[in-house]
Formats: sequence, structure tokens, C-alpha cells
Amino acid sequence: MAEAVTGGAAVVDSLVANGVRHVFGIPGTHNLELYRYLPASGIRHIVTRHEQGAGYAADGYARVTGGPGVLITTSGPGITNAITALATSYADSVPTLAISPGPPRGMVGKDVGWLHELKNQQAALDAVCDRSIRVENADELPETIADIFAGFVTRRPRPVHLEVPVDVLEGEWVRRPATAQPPSAPGRLDPVAISNIIAALGQATRPLLIAGGGARGAGEEIRALAATGVPVLTTVNGKGILDETDPTALGASVRLRAAHQAIAEADLVIAVGTELGDSDLWGGVLQAAKVIRIDLDPAQLHKNLRADLAVTGDAKQVLQAIITESRFPTDHVAGWRKAITAEADLDAGPWARIQHSLAAALPADTVIAGDSSQVTYYGTVHHWPFTPANQLLYPTGYATLGYGLPAAIGAKIAQPERPVIGLFGDGAAMFTIQELVTATELRLPLPIIVADNGGYAEIREQMVDRGITPQAVDLYQPDLPALARAIGAYGVVAATVESLGDLAAEALTADRPTLIHLAVDGSKP
Repeated sequence: MAEAVTGGAAVVDSLVANGVRHVFGIPGTHNLELYRYLPASGIRHIVTRHEQGAGYAADGYARVTGGPGVLITTSGPGITNAITALATSYADSVPTLAISPGPPRGMVGKDVGWLHELKNQQAALDAVCDRSIRVENADELPETIADIFAGFVTRRPRPVHLEVPVDVLEGEWVRRPATAQPPSAPGRLDPVAISNIIAALGQATRPLLIAGGGARGAGEEIRALAATGVPVLTTVNGKGILDETDPTALGASVRLRAAHQAIAEADLVIAVGTELGDSDLWGGVLQAAKVIRIDLDPAQLHKNLRADLAVTGDAKQVLQAIITESRFPTDHVAGWRKAITAEADLDAGPWARIQHSLAAALPADTVIAGDSSQVTYYGTVHHWPFTPANQLLYPTGYATLGYGLPAAIGAKIAQPERPVIGLFGDGAAMFTIQELVTATELRLPLPIIVADNGGYAEIREQMVDRGITPQAVDLYQPDLPALARAIGAYGVVAATVESLGDLAAEALTADRPTLIHLAVDGSKP
């Protein structure tokens, strides 16, 4: 006889069928039926202290695994608290699934004062996610969830919101097996487009490849092209695809004027898995002699830099088809590297020394969870030479503050044996400092390094540059190490930059997180 359960079982069974091992979230009045079935499912639930933290943790989890991160919230304020995190995942093409209850069937938009009622919750989430899907009965859930997970592989990976009406979640469901969709076969590439790209490569003497976050799955192919003499410039989300000590690596420096000059001097630019947006270029406009664009999303192929040749497809599949035996001259590449490095050094400030201290002391496969902080975008991006084993978690497109700490938690949950650190400024830290409680409760050996330059220093500088009297940027700071100790974590002060690496290395083996406070003078020289 079929087992009668509630719609909560349909959700949890479907997550299990699609390989979910962890979910992040907070229970609430309207999502309790999910929690009825989680304990027996084998899925580990990580409770955060704010739903935004759950969203960032799911994002960090997804970035290091390459698969989706999942968050669960209650309705209304629960899911709206996660909106900034979901917008971050959307901007950087990160696959996350947010599951929340919604109003009962027939109640959407009624404005009757239902608990947690929004004018239109689904529309609010649809505005920041790739899509928001509302089911109307529990029987839809297994197929809907399977389709979402299949879409993370076949479509541009972006967050999806699933809304389950409360009465569906709590109503009776006759249990039946939930299954995943079999993986789709790769789409057939356009042979004419591939032939044209191969011909263009054959005619080039100064090709240059730009790799974005959408190229991370094609690292082997990009390294093979670099071995033929093709220099590789990356966006921040593509950082480390090619070992940045390689002579053909130009670093994650696409925003710099020297990189724009190299692009202009190349006779062929191949842009893979990147929109080349303002968050990549910092207001710059690229000029190039001839452009090839490769992207899974056809809407990207002419965005911000029009392509002469364009192909829609998986980066790995396309690059495999165009790798050539030709060798390209590289006498100009050292000059490009030198100019790019010199420009990056102009913003080095104290940030470069911090990166050098940490890189020298930490394992080669360390994950760095950064933030929209100067220590990240002036420091880690340009002055920590990554190999393909490293990974930077950074909210490039949406440029949020508060990402780093919960993203570090998500990464460490995903890969507990891998070294993970958080490295960000004091302004960013205070947005989500409560998640240090989460890390402490989980006993995660996380070094959390706070580079304290006294508040919102970048905004202060922008005010000064515009002739505005600085205000609301020089912040009162609590004693952060003491705050960490009050939470139950370790809290220490790095007296010098040189001591920072050893403190972080020691914290990797601790029995709980360690907040390391470093006071820095981040003022412009």
C-alpha cells in the first residue's frame, strides 16, 4: 500500500534523488514539513544565523563543488532576507536552489494579512533569480526539481527559486519514487563555426585568450592552448584557470589599462565564458582587431564586445575542437606581463604584503573567500599568484559586502579536508559577523582574517575625490578578537603583516574558527 506522507517528503525525496548532501537554512512556521523528513534523508542541514548567510554559504558551496548549493527558508521575510545572496549568485552565474513556502493556493495577491504575506512573493524572487517556479500540487515536485537540477548543467547556471504553497507542503502526498533526469548528451557544435575559428587561429600571430568564470570547466583545454603560446588573461571569476606563474599567464587583470592595451595589440581575441561586463572592466571599453566569443548562453555572444565569430556551446567541448598543433610567437608576451604587473603594483598599498605573507605559509590548494573589500580586489586578485588548485570566492558582479564569512563556511562544509580561509575588510566583516557563531557551532577550523582599515575606506576616497566631506565612512569598531572569543571562537591580533601567514597556518589546524585581526593603513599613497 502506498505510503501517505506530506508534500515536505516530495521535496526532500527529490533533493536526495538529485544528489544533495547539504542544505543551508533556518526553520520557520511555514517550512516545518521539510524538517520532518530531513533527519532520515541523510541530508545534513546547516543552520545559519540569517538567511542571507545561508544564501552566501550555498553560493560558496556551489563555487567550490561546481554543483548546486541549496538553501531553505520560510516564507516572506525568510526568503526576502536571502534575496541579496541570490542576486549575487545570479550576477556571477552560480547554481543555487532556494526553496521556500508560499501562500496557500488561491491566496496569492489577496492582501488579507496572511502571516508573512507579500504582494507577490514569487514575482519578487523571479526578479533576482533566473526563474521562480511555483508548483500547484505535490505530484509536480519530483519532476520540477529534477528539471531544475538538469538545467543547472545544460543552461547557464544561475539561481532558481522554488515556491511550494503552504497547503501543498503540509497536505497529504502519496509517496512515489523521485528520480533525477539522465544527463543530456552534449549539443552538436556548428561545424562551420568551428572551422572558421580554426582558420582564424591559423592566420593569427598574436592571439590572446580571455577566460571568465564560464571557462572554469575547460581548464585543461585552456592550459593546452597556453602551451602553444597563446597568452591567457582572466576575469576575477576565471582567476587561476592557468597557473599565474606560467610565462603565458597575464593574471586576473582584465580591468587594467595595460590589459586593455594588450587586447588592442592582439590580432585575435578569444573570449570564453565571460560577459566582459562593467564589473570586469571597471568602466573600460575594449577595442580588438578580431574577436571570437564562446559561451553556453547565446545572449552573451555579442555583449559588451561584438564578436566577429561566435559559437554557442560548452567551453570545454568547443575548445577541445579548436586546439591546434601550431605554435605562436611569444616574444611580445613578456612585455604585456611586465606592463600589467607594473600597473597592478600602483594599487598594491599594504594589500600585496598581506597576500605574500599568506601565500608563502598556506597550502597550495587554499580556497580564499574574499569580499567586496580592497584587500580582495586590490590584493588577492593581483598579488596572490594562483595555480589551478587555488580558488577565489568573490562577489564580482553584484559587489556585495558580507559575502566572505558565510561563503567560507559553505566552502568548508563542501570540502572539509581542503584549506579554506576568509580574507576581507572590517566593513565587510560587520555585515555578517553573526555567522562566526555558525562556524563556531560547527567547529570549523577556519582562519577569518579581517584587514581593518577603519571603515568604508574606498567610499571615503571616492567622497574626497568628488569634493564631498567624508561622512558615515569612518566606523566605530568593536574589539573583534574579543568579540570572537565571546562567541566561542578564537580571537587573536596579528602584530605585523609578516606574522599573518603563520597565524593563519596555525588556525587551519585549530578545533574552531580563529578571527585574526590586522590593523592596516589602507590610505592611498
